[in-house]
Amino acid sequence: MKLKISLIALFAIISLHTSQAQEISDTSFGKGLINFTAKDSSFSIKFAPRFQVRSVSSWDYTGDQFGSPEHNFIVRRARLKFDGFAYSKKLVYKIELGLSNRDISGANQFNRNTPRYILDAVLKWNFTGNWELWAGQTKLPGNVERVVSSGNLQLIDRSLLNSRFNIDRDLGIQLRHKTNLGGDFLMREKFSVSQGEGRNVTEGNEGGLQYTARLEFLPFGTFKSKGDYSQSDLKREEKPKLMVGVTYNFNEDAVRERGFAGDYMLRSDGSLYETDQTTVFADAMFKYNGFSFMGEYAKRTADDEIATDVDGITPTGDIVLTGNALNLQAGYLFKNNYEIAGRYTSTDYESVTNRDPERQYTLGLNKFIVGHKLKIQSDLSYTTVDGNEDNITFRLGFDFHF
Repeated sequence: MKLKISLIALFAIISLHTSQAQEISDTSFGKGLINFTAKDSSFSIKFAPRFQVRSVSSWDYTGDQFGSPEHNFIVRRARLKFDGFAYSKKLVYKIELGLSNRDISGANQFNRNTPRYILDAVLKWNFTGNWELWAGQTKLPGNVERVVSSGNLQLIDRSLLNSRFNIDRDLGIQLRHKTNLGGDFLMREKFSVSQGEGRNVTEGNEGGLQYTARLEFLPFGTFKSKGDYSQSDLKREEKPKLMVGVTYNFNEDAVRERGFAGDYMLRSDGSLYETDQTTVFADAMFKYNGFSFMGEYAKRTADDEIATDVDGITPTGDIVLTGNALNLQAGYLFKNNYEIAGRYTSTDYESVTNRDPERQYTLGLNKFIVGHKLKIQSDLSYTTVDGNEDNITFRLGFDFHF
């Protein structure tokens, strides 16, 4: 309730300022709704709301015929983002709030059964040279597809690899550094220690901590406009650009089926089943002259996948999602700002999970009006589960981002 009142007050202030001042700003669409810097340069703030609307039609295919179609219209994401600097330009911040049902779902006893409004609340301090210290809640340095903003995706949404194996957001600290290895060759090192149970947890820390390390190599130098973390080659790189990354994640005594997410593995006496989980990623991003490619591999293992009750023998029914996945994605942007893109994803699970392997093939068509800030996207996916349960899904949607 307090958050809703605060949001209403914020919009009221914005509306009042606009109606009274009627000032003409020198900003432009896609650069933020409000860009303000204090006269004494002691702080700045940029406010940029965004939302995504989707239409989804799905058909199951069994035997030699299609089943009845299912249609769905959703506001996939609706978010308010604030960022800027405070006190010094070496101390920057980001706050992002989610308002759609998909953004705030996940209430349970470990977050006091409340909506999960907060996506990011993080400070980033460039304390010396090429070193940065991050503190707060934000994305961990995991697979590149997950760290790419949902507003900068090449297809309607992320892949099956990401939904099954990513490590997402968590609350903790991160240490980041970059090293020049000679010429344009750049290496980036990222380390994180976090709570290990995902975002907006208030009744923690359960189990142990989560440790993440990532190395990134850019042999041909940096991408334009941080394009290594934005899909599609909107800047049409004049020279080939490549980023190769590897991530190692260890979640000590994890208490959820997917470490940061999934059901809490509760025992009959109310205690939590704990087991160490390890996730590794290898990925790459390549761009050149309108062509883009992204490849990812993920693998998760656990010491004991089957959760047991207090006796250490009886299964509780909870099982850690272990296995591996491969995701390959490519696209070409034409000079008229239309883009075609394709993706192949495979997931294979350990037999103990009782889940069948999945294969998904996706073909997409995009029209960029103002880059990723205003675009229309569509894609068609064919998914097969264990080679005999087939589905065809068509998605259409648009992004609107001040």
